Amino acid sequence: MTTTTLSPETIARSELDNGLTLLVYENPSSPAVVLSGYLWAGSLSEPPEQAGLASFTAGMLMRGTENRSFAQINRELEAVGAQLGFNSGVHTVGLGGKALAEDLDLLLDILADCLRRPTFPAGEVEKLRGQILTDLQRRAHSTRRMADLTFHELLYPDHPYGRSVRGYPETVAALDRAALTGYYAGHFTPQGMVLAVVGAVSAGAVREKVEAALGDWTGAPGASPNREIPPAVRLEEPRRRAVTVEGMAQSDIALGWPGLARNDDDFMAAHLANTVLGVFGMMGRLGDTVRDQEGLAYYVYSSLQAGLGAGPWAAIAGVAPPNVERAIEGILAQVRRLREEPVPAAELDDSQSFLTGSLPLQLETNEGLAGVILDMERYGLGFDYLQRYPALVRAVTPADVQRVARRYLDPERYALAVAGPQPA
Repeated sequence: MTTTTLSPETIARSELDNGLTLLVYENPSSPAVVLSGYLWAGSLSEPPEQAGLASFTAGMLMRGTENRSFAQINRELEAVGAQLGFNSGVHTVGLGGKALAEDLDLLLDILADCLRRPTFPAGEVEKLRGQILTDLQRRAHSTRRMADLTFHELLYPDHPYGRSVRGYPETVAALDRAALTGYYAGHFTPQGMVLAVVGAVSAGAVREKVEAALGDWTGAPGASPNREIPPAVRLEEPRRRAVTVEGMAQSDIALGWPGLARNDDDFMAAHLANTVLGVFGMMGRLGDTVRDQEGLAYYVYSSLQAGLGAGPWAAIAGVAPPNVERAIEGILAQVRRLREEPVPAAELDDSQSFLTGSLPLQLETNEGLAGVILDMERYGLGFDYLQRYPALVRAVTPADVQRVARRYLDPERYALAVAGPQPA
C-alpha cells in the first residue's frame, strides 16, 4: 500500500445536520470495518477539583443504557467478535470500534445507544470508581508513570495540560453519580463530533447507516463542544522535582520543554529534530550515546507531543539510581550538540528516509488508516497531506533542525522530574 491511497478523491467527507462530520474510506481488501472518532468532551472542561471527571464519565458510557445492561452490551459484541470502547483525553473523548463489515449495523446501534442513552447505574459507578482508584494506586508505585505525572505538573502549573486526565485518588473518590450525569449532559453533543469509518463498506451505505443511528441525536439542551486551546507556557528557570517511589530498583527521568502545536509552521522541522535526537534507529543520538556508549540508561528516547495545543517535547529515560545525574548530563549534552552543530547531511537524510519509509506501515491496517484520516481532519492538514508529505519531510534542512532546537530546547531552562527509590 502506498501513501497515495488516502486522498481527497478516496476519502468521502460529509456533514450531518446535527453537526457530526463523517469520513469514510472504502477498503474492500479487508472484510472488517473500523470506527474511530472523537467528541469535544475531554478533561479541559472539568474543574480542577474534579480531576478525572471526564475520564470517569467516558468510562461509564458502556456500563448500561436505556436499552442494554453492561452485560448485554458485552454479550452482543462478543457474539460477533466485535469491539467498542471509549477513552478521554484533554480535548476530546475518543471512541473506537471494530467488527466484520456485515455487523456494522449492530456496532453502530450499540455505539449510538451508549452515546445517546447512558444511564450511569449506581452499582456500575462504584465498580468503575474502584477500578480507577486501583489503577491510581498502581500509578503511585510506578516510577515511569510518576515521573510523567510530575513532569507535566512542573511544566504546566495551573494549566489543563498539567493535570492528570485520569484524576487523583481524592478527586475521583469525591465524584458522585450526579457529577457524572451532569458532565454528560453539559458536554456530550454531536456538534463538532468526527467519525471515521474504514473497511469493506460503501461510503453511501455508511452515510445512510450513520444517519439512521445518530442523525437525529442533538445532545442535551445547552450542551456544547469546548474547542478552547489553552495558552502556551514559558519556562523562565529550571524546575526540578524528585518523587520517592518506595521499593523500586529503577529511577525514571522525564526532562523537557514546552513544545509546539501540530499545525505550527515549525512542526516538520521539530519532528525531524526529535527523530535525530531520540527516535531513529535504536532511539537516535540519545540511545547511541547515553545508553550504548556510556551505559547510563536501560532505555532512553525523546518524544514530541504536538497536538491541538503546544504539548511537551521531552526526553524520557529509565536508569539505575546512581546514574541519574550523569544520565541527565548526557541528555543535555546531546541537546547542546543539536543546538550548536548542524546535523550532518547524511544523518538527516537517514532520518528523513525513516519518516517517509515508515509512514506506509501505518496504512496497512484499517485502524491505522482511520487514525491518519482523523489526524488530517483534526489538525486541518488537508486530505492531500500524504501526497505532500515526502516533499515536506525532504524540505527540512540542517539549518532548520538547528533553528528549532535553539528555539525550543534550552539546556539551561527545563522541567525535570525524577521518580525512584529514596536516596541512600
